[in-house]
Amino acid sequence: MTNPSKTYEQLARFITHEMRMSHIYQPVMLREVLRRTGSASVENIARALLSEDRSQIEYYEQITKNMVGRVLTRNRGITDKADDSYRLRNFSQLTHAETQELIRLCDVKIGEYLAKRQDPWSHRRKSQGDIPGTQRYEVLKRAKYRCELCGISAELKALEVDHIIPRNKGGSEDESNLQALCYSCNATKRDRDDTDFRGIALRYDNRDATCVFCKIDNRNILAENELAIAIRDEYPVTPHHTLVVPKRHVANFFELYQPELNAQNVLLHKMEAEIRGVDDQVTGFNLGINVGHDAGQTVFHAHIHLIPRRFGDVQNPRGGVRAVIPGKQAY
Repeated sequence: MTNPSKTYEQLARFITHEMRMSHIYQPVMLREVLRRTGSASVENIARALLSEDRSQIEYYEQITKNMVGRVLTRNRGITDKADDSYRLRNFSQLTHAETQELIRLCDVKIGEYLAKRQDPWSHRRKSQGDIPGTQRYEVLKRAKYRCELCGISAELKALEVDHIIPRNKGGSEDESNLQALCYSCNATKRDRDDTDFRGIALRYDNRDATCVFCKIDNRNILAENELAIAIRDEYPVTPHHTLVVPKRHVANFFELYQPELNAQNVLLHKMEAEIRGVDDQVTGFNLGINVGHDAGQTVFHAHIHLIPRRFGDVQNPRGGVRAVIPGKQAY
C-alpha cells in the first residue's frame, strides 16, 4: 500500500496495538462495518457476531440431532444419518429443476409460518422474559459468568437466566430465585425435573410461633429480601455482630433450598459492605454456622453469624473458627 491515509494509520494502530479485548466483539464489529463500506446496522453486526459464536452453533446442533433430525430420519424416513451428516434419501432421482422447486416450497412454508407467528423464536428468549437487563447482569455477575450447575464459562457456552422455581409453578422474579445456567443444563433441567414445585413453594411459608427468629419484630430487621432477613445478634461477640436468617423455619442449614442459600448470600454481601461503611476499624470477618446441639446450636432455626473483626481484638487471631474446639486454634 502506498501513502496510507491518516485514517488507515489510526485504525491500524488501534487494531494492532491499542485494542484491549475480553472477547472478539470489537474486531468483528469493525470488520463488518468495513465490509459494508463504512456503515453497518445493529442487526448486521449481531449477525456477524452470531457467525463467530460457537456456543450457538452447538445449541442448534443439539436441536438438529434431538429434534428435527430425529423427526425427519426416524419418524418420517425422509433422511438417513451417517456419522455426523444427514443425507436425503433418493436425492439422485431428483432433477435440478425439481430440487429448485422443492427449495422454493420450503421457502414458502417458512414464510407461511413466520406470517402466522409473531415471535417464532420465543423459545430462544426464555432466559430473558420480563427480567430487566440490570437484574440479568447481577445474576450473571454473581455467578462469575459461569454456569452454576456445571461450571462452564460464558466464553464457551451461552448462559441463560433460569427461574429455580419456574414462574408457572409460582416462582418469583426475586434474585434469590434466579440462577445462571448454560443452555445445556437449562434444557436438561426442564426435560428431567418432574418435582412438584408447588409443594416446595408452600414450604417457604413454614413458620413456628414459638421460634424467636420466626417472630422477629420488623423494626429489628436491618435488611431483607424475599427469603431471608438480617438482624443484629442480641449477644454480640463484637460490635455489629449480625445474623442472616432464612424466613422459613428450618433447623438444619443443610436442609435449606438453593434459593434460600442465594438469598442469604445476597444479604451477607450487603451487610459486609454496610458494616465496613460505618466502621473503618473492621479489617476482617468470621462466618459461623452451628448445626446441631453438639455443634453448639441453641436456636434451632438455621442462621449464619457474620462477626466483624478488628486489629487487636484478641491477642492472637490465628486459627479463627478453629477455636470452637479448645486447644485447636493454634497450629
